[in-house]
Amino acid sequence: MTGSAPHIPVLLGPILTQCAPVQGLWLDGTYGNGGYSRGLLEAGASRVIGVDRDPDVLARARPQPGIDLVSGCFGELDQIADAPLDGVVLDIGVSSMQIDQGARGFSFMRDGPLDMRMSQSGPSAADVVNRADEALIADILFRFGEERKSRRIARAIVAARQDAPITTTLQLADIIKKNLPYPKPNQPHPATRSFQALRIAVNDELGELARGLVAAEAALKPGGLLVVVSFHSLEDRMVKRFMQQRSGNAPRANRYAPESEGDQPRFARVTRKAIEATQEECDANPRARSARLRIARRLEAPAAHTVPKDMGMPEIDLHKGGIL
Repeated sequence: MTGSAPHIPVLLGPILTQCAPVQGLWLDGTYGNGGYSRGLLEAGASRVIGVDRDPDVLARARPQPGIDLVSGCFGELDQIADAPLDGVVLDIGVSSMQIDQGARGFSFMRDGPLDMRMSQSGPSAADVVNRADEALIADILFRFGEERKSRRIARAIVAARQDAPITTTLQLADIIKKNLPYPKPNQPHPATRSFQALRIAVNDELGELARGLVAAEAALKPGGLLVVVSFHSLEDRMVKRFMQQRSGNAPRANRYAPESEGDQPRFARVTRKAIEATQEECDANPRARSARLRIARRLEAPAAHTVPKDMGMPEIDLHKGGIL
């Protein structure tokens, strides 16, 4: 990438330590500014496939020896990989580069069009808030943002759009702010949860995470490593449950029933608990404060089918009314 590096790779040090010795072919599922890809190469990987769904990322990136850039999503990584992988790194969520660009519409602190689309295609956040019914908006805010005042906010959004379409980030942030208590010192902005929820819905982030975990299982060679960095409880819960299930540590409905082929462990957990950033890293990179790192090693058993709800993914019909 040109210029300085605005996006600092979170928990890169612990990743390289836990995965040592790094070697072979790796796939970086969110290339961004290339921090993970470069770190993996410097640590010993022979080649890295850098994947990103954001066309701006691919347009700005410069060719680098050892890194092959590909447009794509998490759920396609098993098709993107041209050989069995020694490792997969998935950094879930939005990057600081995207947030810092007001024109992308991710930030409630910068005025811009209410967009939030990572791939810059398909329905936008403005389409959701202006076309979805009140019940669906409330469900999105509650299930994806864990916003307790979701119904009040949804009601206010529907009322506001009757006067004029909601088209900008600050317009939506103001509606939300007016319908929540004034935040106390050191509390997050009132719109934080709602913007997170809309971004997750617009980009189908939890669906992509679920498909990406399954695709990684199919693409990794025995001994290969699955590395996932998540930034909020919904993501981390899904990753934790997937790794528990695939390592044979999830509770079974009937512990006396004979073990089936589907019960065979596909992974061994490298990290029994999520790794968090040190205070030093948080001071240098505030985005690291909410980061959680989990790693698992692929075993010999063949990949198995699973569905998102088995990972604890919230179920919402995002296609209701043709919105998404």
